[in-house]
Amino acid sequence: MFCNRCGAPLQPDFVACPNCGKRIGDPVSAVAQSRLERHLHIVGILWIVLGALFAIPAVAFLLVGTTAHLIVHQREFLNGILPLLVAMAGGIFLILAVGGIYVGVGLMQHRPWARIAAIVLGVLALFHPPFGTAVGVYTLWVLLSDESGNEYRYLAHGG
Repeated sequence: MFCNRCGAPLQPDFVACPNCGKRIGDPVSAVAQSRLERHLHIVGILWIVLGALFAIPAVAFLLVGTTAHLIVHQREFLNGILPLLVAMAGGIFLILAVGGIYVGVGLMQHRPWARIAAIVLGVLALFHPPFGTAVGVYTLWVLLSDESGNEYRYLAHGG
């Protein structure tokens, strides 16, 4: 007996395929999608949207950072350090924006590295309420189960 999804050999007493995690003998699983299949595209879209939302303050901070010397021209200390701090904040937001968009596209294309990167970003997003926390919790819920790990590996390798 062989798995219908990945072709791995199966023993008669197996409940699930040891290679891809597909349940055996469950007529509903042949028709129904798994949790990962139902939610992976949504998680990818949410990361792209969150990345785009981070791009807005990134552009704003970078613009203010380059023009801050025009605004604060009376205090020499602030004139030197303020533009640097604001530009650094803009750079951090820009990294988060590009990372979120890149991970979202990677998840939607089933790239092998995207699951781990999304889990790391999901943990970091927990500290950015309210939208980051929501996307982080949803990402971790979808991607952290053992079944999701096996199934994502299968999808990433051309399943």
